[in-house]
Amino acid sequence: MSRRVQVVYLAAAWCLSYPDEDLLAKVPLIRAALAEFPGAGQDFDGVLNLLEASEPMDIQAHYVREFDLGRRHALHLSYWTDGDTRRRGEVLGNFKKAYRQSDILVDTQGELPDFLPMVLEYAARVDLAAGRDLLIRYRASLEMLRFGLLRDELPHARILQAICATLPGKSPADEQAVMRMAGYGPPTEAVGLDPYDPRLLPVKGA
Repeated sequence: MSRRVQVVYLAAAWCLSYPDEDLLAKVPLIRAALAEFPGAGQDFDGVLNLLEASEPMDIQAHYVREFDLGRRHALHLSYWTDGDTRRRGEVLGNFKKAYRQSDILVDTQGELPDFLPMVLEYAARVDLAAGRDLLIRYRASLEMLRFGLLRDELPHARILQAICATLPGKSPADEQAVMRMAGYGPPTEAVGLDPYDPRLLPVKGA
């Protein structure tokens, strides 16, 4: 079971990353790895088909538009829980602390440590238990991202579904259920000029 989860996490990490030439070249490898486990590839087919059928510049522009320029599909887990509050610095420090506790140096490559593909790759390659704990702790973020992708009919929603399926319990039926699952109201202390997004949910025990 752990091997299947590792493959799902690594495939998800790559499929949610910027589609550069290196990633596009990995598509056959991703398909082959998922094929080892019956049914594991179904949630990835939409994104993999998109990567195979699109021109590199087109798929790269699509990724930037959907994941970099807006916040509707933010891939940073603490964005959904803490937004632009002072508390987020402490939360990001907790991610770094989790990485430092492993015996392998984690290179963030200039990304914030809560970047979902990084958390997934950490879980797949370095410490499955610790990485999975981070995903469980930020389950509300994963579910809100999933709903955002579903709303905009992006195939990446199925990948979030596959990630959530590896975690305890069923996925909430709607965004209100995610808020009830989180069990908190929104933070009020904002920093900077960006407006607070009402979808942000603080995490218990963070």
